[in-house]
Amino acid sequence: MAAAPSSADAQSPEPAASDAPRKAAPGSPAPADEFLSRLAGLCGQAFEGRVVADEPAAPGSAFAGKRLVMHVRRCTAGEVRIPFHVGEDRSRTWVLTRTPDGLRLKHDHRHEDGTSDATTMYGGDTAAAGTAVRQEFPVDADSVAAFRREGLTASVTNVWAMEVEPGKRFLYELSRPGGRLFQVEFDLSKPLAPPPAPWGHD
Repeated sequence: MAAAPSSADAQSPEPAASDAPRKAAPGSPAPADEFLSRLAGLCGQAFEGRVVADEPAAPGSAFAGKRLVMHVRRCTAGEVRIPFHVGEDRSRTWVLTRTPDGLRLKHDHRHEDGTSDATTMYGGDTAAAGTAVRQEFPVDADSVAAFRREGLTASVTNVWAMEVEPGKRFLYELSRPGGRLFQVEFDLSKPLAPPPAPWGHD
């Protein structure tokens, strides 16, 4: 008869390494806090970007041939505001806010006279913990309602994402289940002089 397995043999094997997000250990920062802290560490700086994915390519894209600049302009406790300038168009500001469960991304869109666009403040909340590098924001119900009201039905399945690697890169991403993928990558190793304020902001 085979010998009974030792207590060492009976132990479960070590789990395989995984890149899946894990909950923060007790006493350590949550991924949402680490992510927001990384962005806040860039406060006051601006960086140039480039489109790295546009699938399927949209004819007459507003981004084609334009200088793309992000400016980590305002950082307060629990919130970071990042204007995104497309050429001379200063209508866009990304607003990241800490929530009890994670992070919220909203898009503050203004006209040149400072008034709000019809679909301003659309976005969503994180549905998973994410990591210190990457956070994803599925579209929320209020944004879906606004998109339907304005006839922007393609946007009702939007998922936005951001990635930040200090000293290396920042990525803004829009994706949809049907295959739409749009990404702008910014070089964090080369800060620029800050651009003018976004429209509607001092």
